[in-house]
Amino acid sequence: MGVFASTDDPGSTGHEQVVFCQDKQTGLKAIIGIYSTALGPALGGTRFYPYASEEAALADVLDLSRGMAYKNALAGLDLGGGKAVIWGDPEQIKSEALLRAYGRFVESLAGRYYTACDVGTYVADMDVIARETRYVTGRSVEHGGAGDSSILTAWGVFQGMRAAAEHVWGAPTLAGKRVGVAGLGKVGKYLTKHLLDDGAEVVATDVNPKALEWVRTTHPQVELVDDASALVAADIDVYAPCALGGALNDDTVPALRAKVVTGAANNQLAHPGIEKLLADRGILYTPDYVVNAGGVIQVADEIEGFNFERAKLRATKIYDTTREILQLADDEGVPPAVAADRLAERRMADVGRLRSILLR
Repeated sequence: MGVFASTDDPGSTGHEQVVFCQDKQTGLKAIIGIYSTALGPALGGTRFYPYASEEAALADVLDLSRGMAYKNALAGLDLGGGKAVIWGDPEQIKSEALLRAYGRFVESLAGRYYTACDVGTYVADMDVIARETRYVTGRSVEHGGAGDSSILTAWGVFQGMRAAAEHVWGAPTLAGKRVGVAGLGKVGKYLTKHLLDDGAEVVATDVNPKALEWVRTTHPQVELVDDASALVAADIDVYAPCALGGALNDDTVPALRAKVVTGAANNQLAHPGIEKLLADRGILYTPDYVVNAGGVIQVADEIEGFNFERAKLRATKIYDTTREILQLADDEGVPPAVAADRLAERRMADVGRLRSILLR
């Protein structure tokens, strides 16, 4: 088992630390990115995904860990931002030994990074990782954890969408609106139920046949389209990207017919400048790291000793945070993504500065 850690600025990204982890016997290849610990230990999930290359895995972990720092700041948490990726197909290489080897690397960081679930990892995996490290959240109820963090992720996205609806149409409800949900996985399925309960019409798609079969059986009133491209071009009021990142790009934004974009996926903007393209087209974008913070709020609550009602109350406040950001964007004449960044950076600077006050 070997590890390489660097505290130098990797590629001028501003990260505090990037750790490359490898255990040849189990096939583990992982990267842990710590963007900031200004507000506290870095918290962010572990993504298990078959990246095309190590470069692609590194690019993803750098983007995701930065996003977690901003997400945790705006969620009001005393936690910094980090993320990890395991490079490989979880269907092929995931094992108890691999997960425990990964847990050893997390433990080696001595609390600078707390991990949790993400794409390709689940509550049961966190219980295995926790056999080697104290610094893991998103655990099962049987082990004192919160269980599935997708529950409050979806609730928070719904609250952000309500705030966006109020900003655009004057009422904090999706009743009578057509909402396109791209991705019916762990979060999308809960979001779909919230939308239907609120009186929305839902149009959806997913690349997984099992997810499509689930929605046909559970919510037959949901209209299904062939793929994300068809969904983007559909006659919808709200677009909700709930799969992988980069959903808003130079091809999709010009084709988008929705007036609001609010979804659970991380890093929805494919590159800088997309937020301006959305604004120029009159499309209101609620920054992903603001509205999808319910999950991190849920797993962060475990560190205190999990209480679901307390965590849900905090996630409900995503509605208020989103309203504040949208108003700030209007007041300052900037896209909501810029307004959100400014609020997050302000909190990291103002509160992070207090760590320079030494307590003896």
